Amino acid sequence: MRPTLVAVFSVLFACTGESIYHPDDKGDDTPPGEADADTDAAPIIRFVALGDVGEANEDQYAVADAMASVCADKTTVDRAGCDFALLLGDNFYDAGVDGVDDSQFQTKFEDPYSVVDFPFYVVLGNHDYGELGLYAWQSDYEIEYSDHSDKWTMPSEYYTFEVEHAQFYGLDTHALMVESLWGTSDQRTWLPTEQAASVATWQIAFGHHPYISNGPHGNAGAYEGYEWLPIANGETIKDFMDDYLCGQVDLYLCGHDHSRQWLEPTCGTEFIVSGAGAKTSDFEDRGNAVRFEDYDDEGFMWIELNGNTLTGEFWNKNGTLDYSHSYTK
Repeated sequence: MRPTLVAVFSVLFACTGESIYHPDDKGDDTPPGEADADTDAAPIIRFVALGDVGEANEDQYAVADAMASVCADKTTVDRAGCDFALLLGDNFYDAGVDGVDDSQFQTKFEDPYSVVDFPFYVVLGNHDYGELGLYAWQSDYEIEYSDHSDKWTMPSEYYTFEVEHAQFYGLDTHALMVESLWGTSDQRTWLPTEQAASVATWQIAFGHHPYISNGPHGNAGAYEGYEWLPIANGETIKDFMDDYLCGQVDLYLCGHDHSRQWLEPTCGTEFIVSGAGAKTSDFEDRGNAVRFEDYDDEGFMWIELNGNTLTGEFWNKNGTLDYSHSYTK
């Protein structure tokens, strides 16, 4: 596999107290995203998560409008309704972009999300590497676009950032899936090193492929029901997640299946699929227990981290709240 970008990339957002950096950027002794000086108040983070958006269709615009409305309604005098978004891959259907000046950046990202003014932290999906997922160099264009947009943030194929009391790990799950073709991903040494260095209360990972899902793609290690088919079955993704996500992160957010699912906790971790940002697909009988699932409506996930309490809400494209759940760790 070609090497991951190692240049220093740091951006500060004063409104949320957050910073983003590649793991090699260790020069500053002050931790990025250090909480506000008012230590008496519980730190609060609010963000949305959605994936599989790159269509520029009516549903993508409807979800964007609903997201803007929900974020506006949740805004108070002292708190933004949404601090940022996590974009969960397959950002440009069907074959990614072919340069930093590709018009799809405008038509499938800037235009639909012109209704919101917060940053998007972006990870790659299989379609971002070409229709067959084989063009490794295409990730360069999405990384470079970070220098051309006020919203789009992708410093590398995988990266970490800290906001207040939460550490976020953006993963390149497609690189994990095709390791037999591209070589073993450096994520296998990078992620545990970053996890060991973090003292954040919340540990949250986000990527494109699911660990478990009731959608057509299904569970890692048996994607599409192909336990017997190398590469396509996602066995390398399952191995990675067994080793570094299960019980190591509090929450993993993904797309790939075009639905909204909050799975029952598995292996010590919460798993959420939020891949209905522009289209939906039916469920299969995968047998995974869920708190909530829906494939009828496009939509997104809204999350608040208030001290030790997480609240998650699934909203649909009509701006209707479909499901809400809170828990305290």
